[in-house]
Amino acid sequence: MGAAGLVIAPPIVMTSKLLPLLPLLAACEPAQNKSSPAGESGANDPVVRVGDHSTPTFAARLIAEGRETFRYDTFGDEAFWSGVLQLNRAVVQLTPRQALAAGLKVDVDALPNSVVDALKLGMVNLDDPAVTSLLLKVNAVVGVRGFFSGSTCNQIGIQCAFCHSTVDDSLAPGIGHRLDGWANRDLDVGAIVSLAPHLDPVASMLHVSVDDLKAVLASWGPGKFDAEVFLDGKAFQPDGRSAATLIPPAFGLAGAPLHTYTGWGSVPYWNAFVANLLMHGKGNFFDPRLDNAAKFPIAAENHLGHIVRDADDDRITPKLPGLHMYQLALDAPKPPEGSFDEALAEEGDALFEGKAKCAGCHMQDRGEAGWPMHTGAEIGIDDFQALRSPDERYRTTPLRGLWTHTKGGFYHDGRFATLRDVVSHYDTVMHLGLTDHEKLAVVEYLRSI
Repeated sequence: MGAAGLVIAPPIVMTSKLLPLLPLLAACEPAQNKSSPAGESGANDPVVRVGDHSTPTFAARLIAEGRETFRYDTFGDEAFWSGVLQLNRAVVQLTPRQALAAGLKVDVDALPNSVVDALKLGMVNLDDPAVTSLLLKVNAVVGVRGFFSGSTCNQIGIQCAFCHSTVDDSLAPGIGHRLDGWANRDLDVGAIVSLAPHLDPVASMLHVSVDDLKAVLASWGPGKFDAEVFLDGKAFQPDGRSAATLIPPAFGLAGAPLHTYTGWGSVPYWNAFVANLLMHGKGNFFDPRLDNAAKFPIAAENHLGHIVRDADDDRITPKLPGLHMYQLALDAPKPPEGSFDEALAEEGDALFEGKAKCAGCHMQDRGEAGWPMHTGAEIGIDDFQALRSPDERYRTTPLRGLWTHTKGGFYHDGRFATLRDVVSHYDTVMHLGLTDHEKLAVVEYLRSI
């Protein structure tokens, strides 16, 4: 992607026979979908009775509400993305092929059966922007909701699933069943945002020109986002690399005391942070740490730590309990059978607990109980990203499910291309004396958990 546009990836291979999707979708209303903002049910969904306050039922109800929030709630952020930035005008001009190239995903369970059949036969025109609008209308674009007047998309909003869900590609690349909690490392957030016709308010907040803002957005690349740039204005690291960090998974957080690479706070804290400050939803948010103008000049100037809204207009705070419960219920997925060498992984497990000293921080493949925070010096890296956070430390990252998000590299900014590079880094920094075979064994264990 250049600063002004989107680079389109190679087309999805389908048959040359193309039929418009419009007749198939035009008759379909969102309420008829198998997956819609109105809610969904399935054989494995919890049965919840209104008025039942028993602990298991209450928890089940929160999880069900949280899933609905995670998948479908925009928190009213369409007022910003469309009302201010006018992003909807750009998105509806994208063809499905362009949208997929930007990392957007399509939920096959939201599509009418006739459309699924047409996709299987390669009879869907992926080069027609009108098809994109209709995919939005049937709520099939993961993490993005369109608001329509008739056939016209007047607004779009984004949801938690925008960054933290993907699909299993079961029908075609980018089209399949939802995988909630998985990091979408294909999503080019910067490329998508840069398409908005009216970026002036964001550029003004950051005290840069629109062209400079687009250059920053272009520097992120697929699978990355920079939350802190909207607090401190630091778009690049001292060596010139982008300050953006990899989109993390939202699963495997049960028992994790802190969220984010630099431990900003708990899971519900970060949910509130993102929903209010990054998604630009309508809620309340309080964090006086952001008043520190020396550390967070953009946040302090715009009073981002003191967002106050009338309770009747708060569309975020009431949703936080359910959203928290749902995320805690998302366990890290097990790697596919046969995807790793079991004997070598078992050897790596012993090394992980012993000679490699991994378990000193990554207890139970997660992190230290309590305050799992470390300086850059303690882990052998610079402290640039750590210093952008209140505690100026790096959090010990949970390791389970690593196999789901290897694209883009490892560590917060993807500085290590492979797990072998990570292990070699610690071998050098901690003087472990691992042999090449032992390094491979540790890597294989990491791929197995």
